[in-house]
Amino acid sequence: MAGCAILLAHMALVAWLTLRPRDVMWVTAPNLTPLAGIRADLALGSLEAAHRIGEGLLLLAPLGVLLPLIGGRLDVSPVGSLLRTTAAAALVSLGIALLQTSVPGQVADVDALLLNTAGAAFAHIAVVPAGRIALRRRVPVQAPAQGRTPTIPRVGIAP
Repeated sequence: MAGCAILLAHMALVAWLTLRPRDVMWVTAPNLTPLAGIRADLALGSLEAAHRIGEGLLLLAPLGVLLPLIGGRLDVSPVGSLLRTTAAAALVSLGIALLQTSVPGQVADVDALLLNTAGAAFAHIAVVPAGRIALRRRVPVQAPAQGRTPTIPRVGIAP
């Protein structure tokens, strides 16, 4: 329940940061060329590039931890969990980019989609596997509620 509340609060913050109208005199054209914006950021200098790229990586990074937390499963394939989480983050980022096209002063950027998705994937890789291992150690393994399945003596199979 707490994970759902945190996820909703985070998504509200993301919506406020990315979808509020801006009062600007001019708007740049949408960036539809992958990595062009990142190259332009790197041309501005290392400090400015680190700031802009870091913003892109951190915007949806909490999804990498919150989405598996809401699922609540401990015994799941690490690769499957990473793929589901990354796909969900990519869809959320794509939805934000599509909604930005209708907001005054906001411009869609394919590099933001790439950075947001990568940030969620990195957060997932950094936190979720170690967290699941720690939780598996804390949660005792439960024995089956019933005993063995009874078998028919002559046949040797369960009814």
